[in-house]
Amino acid sequence: MNARDEVSVPALLARRVAGVRAATLGLLDGLTPEDCMLQSMPEASPVKWHVGHVAWFFETFVLEPWQPGFRPFDPAFRELFNSYYVGVGGRHPRGQRGLLSRPSLDRVMAYQESVQERLLAWMDEAAPPRALALVELGLHHEQQHQELIATDLKHHFWHNPLLLPAWRPAPPDGPALEPGPPVFRRHEAGRVDLGHAGGGFAFDNEAPRHRAWVEAFELAQRVVSNAEYAAFIEDGGYRRPDLWLSDGWDARVRGNWDMPLYWMRDEGRWRCYTASGPRPLDPAEPVCHLSYYEADAYARWAGARLPTEQEWERAATQAMAEGSCLPADGDFSESGLLHPARLRVDAPGFLGGVWEWTQSAYLPYPGFRPAAGAVGEYNGKFMINQMVLRGGSCATPRSHIRATYRNFFAPGARWQYAGLRLAR
Repeated sequence: MNARDEVSVPALLARRVAGVRAATLGLLDGLTPEDCMLQSMPEASPVKWHVGHVAWFFETFVLEPWQPGFRPFDPAFRELFNSYYVGVGGRHPRGQRGLLSRPSLDRVMAYQESVQERLLAWMDEAAPPRALALVELGLHHEQQHQELIATDLKHHFWHNPLLLPAWRPAPPDGPALEPGPPVFRRHEAGRVDLGHAGGGFAFDNEAPRHRAWVEAFELAQRVVSNAEYAAFIEDGGYRRPDLWLSDGWDARVRGNWDMPLYWMRDEGRWRCYTASGPRPLDPAEPVCHLSYYEADAYARWAGARLPTEQEWERAATQAMAEGSCLPADGDFSESGLLHPARLRVDAPGFLGGVWEWTQSAYLPYPGFRPAAGAVGEYNGKFMINQMVLRGGSCATPRSHIRATYRNFFAPGARWQYAGLRLAR
């Protein structure tokens, strides 16, 4: 690396800091301070808290240890906006974030602005490479919270049944055509290389690169559509315990599930709640807002199964190498949309649209080592009682998606843009 390159790294990173923050704040367009305070369940956080937390990450992990003469914006924010970093200190209870009428939204916005100004000024001077790596991690962390702002806000608004507010543009109108039966591609048995190979950012749970044996399998070229999932419902899929895992059936009964989250029956017709308000269900769109249990039950009903994450990554990587894997249309930060596009029939899509449940438990790769210190709590300590999802969604920034990305949620989670792809 020459001197010119060394100078360019902080400058390029600074532009990304500004761009990512602009996308975060763009998600607040049209929202009121009251909207930004909502918390509909302990697993979902208020928009105001998300904005404060992404600023907190940079202040706590970058500015505090590296900025000369560091002084916190507000000492109380260290605990208030801490999420799960036990090594940092105290944390405000997660389920009580919606009770924080103070600090005001204006105060939180002033906080994030102050952190960004201090961060950019410090990067313009002499930021060491180790600190710049933390800035890069903070940017991807913030992009994760952009997605959480979208999914959490949709869940918050769902609990206003009299209005079911719209806050984003509607997808373009057009013919709602079912894409036809799924086509399966066969992949022969073999030893494959999995995990991130370097040359760009990756979270620690995507490494180390390792080899695994994958038996022969077939994988659908597209995810399951709304029309296909509606057929599962009409055939009594939610009333047949033989299709469900025992834990999943118990969750279905407790939650009184009989359709995906945000679906509604209106005079015999299917409708769904979206970021642009209630809309008729488009049969050609991917089904989403499914739990792992629902995805698994549908796969059994369809005479198939969910893929392992090794199968999914192998197929996605191969399609990308062939140039035949097209990402889903649009980026929410550019289009303003927060809804999956209709399925494409011209090429397999593995990136964007909806997250895809796999049958793989979220576990460390062989040789995995979390980072030292509190930042090492980012991923490793959640490697239990979670299932892996792959591929990204319509709420995932496009620059944040890659074939090795391992998302994870508890199997009963439904508020994420999650669907499924069939394997056999």
